[in-house]
Amino acid sequence: MAEKLREQQAIPVSKVQRAAKFISTGAKVGGNYVKHYAKKMVNPSMDKEELHSNNASDIYNSLSELKGSALKVAQMMSMDKNLLPRAYQDKFTMAQYSAPPLSYPLVVKTFQKHFGKTPEGIFESFTRSAINAASIGQVHQATKDGKKLAVKIQYPGVADSVSSDLKLVRPFALRLLNMNERELDHYMAEVEEKLLEETDYVLEIERSREISSECGHIPNLKFPIYYDEYSSDRIITMDWIDGKHLKEWLDTNPTQKSKNQIGQALWDFYHHQVHNLKKVHADPHPGNFIVQEGDQLGIIDFGCVKVIPEDFYEGYFALIKKDLLIKEEELNQIFYNLEFISDKDTPEEQLYFKGIFREMISLLGKPFHVDRFDFADDGFFERIFQLGDRISNDKMFKKSRQARGSRHGLYINRTYFGLYNLLNQLQAEVDTTKPDWL
Repeated sequence: MAEKLREQQAIPVSKVQRAAKFISTGAKVGGNYVKHYAKKMVNPSMDKEELHSNNASDIYNSLSELKGSALKVAQMMSMDKNLLPRAYQDKFTMAQYSAPPLSYPLVVKTFQKHFGKTPEGIFESFTRSAINAASIGQVHQATKDGKKLAVKIQYPGVADSVSSDLKLVRPFALRLLNMNERELDHYMAEVEEKLLEETDYVLEIERSREISSECGHIPNLKFPIYYDEYSSDRIITMDWIDGKHLKEWLDTNPTQKSKNQIGQALWDFYHHQVHNLKKVHADPHPGNFIVQEGDQLGIIDFGCVKVIPEDFYEGYFALIKKDLLIKEEELNQIFYNLEFISDKDTPEEQLYFKGIFREMISLLGKPFHVDRFDFADDGFFERIFQLGDRISNDKMFKKSRQARGSRHGLYINRTYFGLYNLLNQLQAEVDTTKPDWL
């Protein structure tokens, strides 16, 4: 895939260069709006489809040259399907697989900085072109001592530009996500913390090993081995996992039994992390999973791990119970603790937001209310999207003076929506195990 993409010779690294890129993109987006309204004067019935499409292309092209956090935010937004017009979802989903890769001299420079050697000086073979290029790094294939390896190299400057990039991405996010400033700041603080962790490859290797060994007993899962001697804080070397990305695998028309087996492995993997380990691989996009021969699921990226605080866990999952037989004052306490409501709210607002979040969490909890759930049920997803649309267009929500929901919920919601989305793509039917107390 990466072969066909034009390679990038340099990445804008300084704050000034990166800001200039954002400003020129902003100007293009502004220009697209001007063109749209000019056309609309001639043809009043014109919808915003073309505008969205042009904006999505302009924003994506700029972000993919900048790499890093900005591109990562686009990728996250594409997973939150109900946040964005379809044109953006389609374009931003590309961020999961195919940012333009870095040219080989830049790769060599990174190796010399971290190991004092070129890739050829370390490995027996090393592909000059990236096999896969994503938002924070790109992957090359190498061999050493008869082993096939994946070598992930972080783009230069990504780690240093997280905070400044997120500030630059704000105006785009405000416009695209239909959020108020307070909500966005709430959202961005958690995103920033996670992105900074994601650029720390030493931490990633540590977490990868930890979660791999803790999940080693789960059937049909495969994890790579990591190699410290060829890794650093900006380079990770691990086993190459052969197989197909979920999308490619689904194109081969697998049987329902195979799809259920992969789906079950995914469910079991997430169940064990959330309920037993209280930390979770919080980036369930299709690019992080590889289907191998014999319907085994390879897990290849632990950059984004959310540690779940105990008190958040207890409150959040208490709401998922099928018959919410919780006393009103206990329920109020949970809503306070999860920051869905606060003392600043009027009684009317409290009532409204409790209702909305109850509805949202009971929808999210549907698969937990039965022993086996069929994720091929598009009606279930339709209801989730409709609720999302209804909320984002609701006056009460728009004029809310504060962000809603604990920041810990951001990645947990994202993890569950992402997992459900993957299971829906697989059209899988799975045994939805739950913790005993649920």
